[in-house]
Amino acid sequence: MRISPSLSGLLSVLCLCASNGWALSPNKVKQSIVAPRGWTKSGVPPADHHIVLRIALPQPNFSLLEKHLYEVSDPYHDRYGAHLSKEETEALVAPYQDSIDAVNEWLELHGIQEADLVRSPAKDWVTITMPVSLAEKMLDTKYNVWKHSSGDEMVRTTRYSLPENLHRHIDLVQPTTMFGRFKRDKSTIVWLDDTVKETAPKAQSLAAATITTPSGAVVDASCNTTITIKCLQQLYNAVGFVPKQTKENSIGITGYLEEFANIQDLQSFYADQRPDALNTSFTFLSVNGGTNSQNLSEAGAEAGLDVQFAFGLSHPIPATFYSTGGRPPFKPDVGTPQNTNEPYNAWLDFVLEQDDLPLSISTSYGDDEQTVPEDYARRACASFAQLGARGVSLMFSSGDGGVGDNNPDPATQQCFTNDGRNVTRFIPSFPASVTVVGGTTGVPEVAVSRFFSGGGFSNYFGRPKYQDDAVKKYLAALPKGTYKGLFNPIFQGGKAIRIGGTSASSPAFAGFVALLNDVRLAKGLPPLGFLNPFLYAKGVSGLNDITVGHNSGCGTVGFNATKGWDPVTGLGTPNFGKLKELIIW
Repeated sequence: MRISPSLSGLLSVLCLCASNGWALSPNKVKQSIVAPRGWTKSGVPPADHHIVLRIALPQPNFSLLEKHLYEVSDPYHDRYGAHLSKEETEALVAPYQDSIDAVNEWLELHGIQEADLVRSPAKDWVTITMPVSLAEKMLDTKYNVWKHSSGDEMVRTTRYSLPENLHRHIDLVQPTTMFGRFKRDKSTIVWLDDTVKETAPKAQSLAAATITTPSGAVVDASCNTTITIKCLQQLYNAVGFVPKQTKENSIGITGYLEEFANIQDLQSFYADQRPDALNTSFTFLSVNGGTNSQNLSEAGAEAGLDVQFAFGLSHPIPATFYSTGGRPPFKPDVGTPQNTNEPYNAWLDFVLEQDDLPLSISTSYGDDEQTVPEDYARRACASFAQLGARGVSLMFSSGDGGVGDNNPDPATQQCFTNDGRNVTRFIPSFPASVTVVGGTTGVPEVAVSRFFSGGGFSNYFGRPKYQDDAVKKYLAALPKGTYKGLFNPIFQGGKAIRIGGTSASSPAFAGFVALLNDVRLAKGLPPLGFLNPFLYAKGVSGLNDITVGHNSGCGTVGFNATKGWDPVTGLGTPNFGKLKELIIW
């Protein structure tokens, strides 16, 4: 590192030059945000605080990957099911060499060598663990400890800069301006000792032994109070189906926030609801130091719920549980000097490096979209696209806040923008560009009312073509001016399926997707992969339309369920018997 002689002493402008003579220009702000609502500065990080800095290099050919993704996911395209290999997807997201070289030179100027880096297989991400003082120097910023009104703390900044001639070589650097709190979502699975009851449809009587749904399914009346594997099989027309292609098939559940999937609990669940699965289990994979304690006192309700229903429905398909280390929000103290509050990145990094992946994966964790910087959200969705292009079906729970905060009272609602204006606006969940699964209740089904399923319109992403007809029809039927200014009516976040909860529904639906993959694999066909184009184009006729309910929030009743697609119940709930016929052609 040296001071360029030609600029030395001129207005104190310094030019950092690498050994090959390539020069960095003066710093220019890369990103600046207003401190998000609810967060205040509470101090400075400890002297020995380290952060895991992630640098995203541009993906100049991502549009080609996206084109491949839509072609292999469109049931009416000749290439449907022709998924890409790991190497093919990596080639389509790789940065240009000049971006790699420019970033390398910049890092070298700050004393960072190749041995200090961890690169993604495509070289589009660089990860470095460093003292916060070095990060502050590199990014021309100041990190602070920020405290949320809930008591959560994290180390962040609201502004960072890069040399101006590096801006085209770096998409983003995090953790900097991302104040997401990464939360688990609720469930409407009702355990026997749960005193909170949903409002079931009045037309049905629990005195009856069975209930016949509008789709013709005959369901045990007890399913109106307690949901079991048998209930889901009856409700969604999968009674008697036995998977055959277990060697080729697979299913996965992600675990975060020290939620442990207890095997003893799983065996107890199997003994009660799936006796033929007794003495079987799942493959455990540790990500970023994640553990899976088998101490019953540490068993996670979320993790247990996810694996029991996903793996119970899909047995005997091989199952994997990922436990990812890191528990956000991070409380900086001298005993925990390293920031570990972004485990979701760690999971994506891990799975994208693997040659073999579960074909159906469910996640029951998410965040408010506005807490995720748009550039970061787009890069995360680019990672989802890679998985979809490789033939993986990704399911996420929709969240439990309705159109924002789950609160219909205008006087106490908390749906305010994070841009400094504090304007009331619906708050969509992140992520939005995957298959998002929300909740229903009762037999026959209506939109969940114990809390309200997340649903609405992204403020970041444009509506994909496969949603155009369904969403335009819904919007055209809304009274003119409905919720004007509260939402961006251009995109609904892939809300294709609703089952029995938000957290419970996603793993349950992942189980059904694994069964559908078995049907295709048994016929020598590739797995389903990215589901949304199929569901909107062809699969909709294999879904049960849900027309009753709403998703309150932000001082409103939210959107209403209605005939056809709506932002509350999406396209409907699955009819496995019909879907397994629709996926074969």
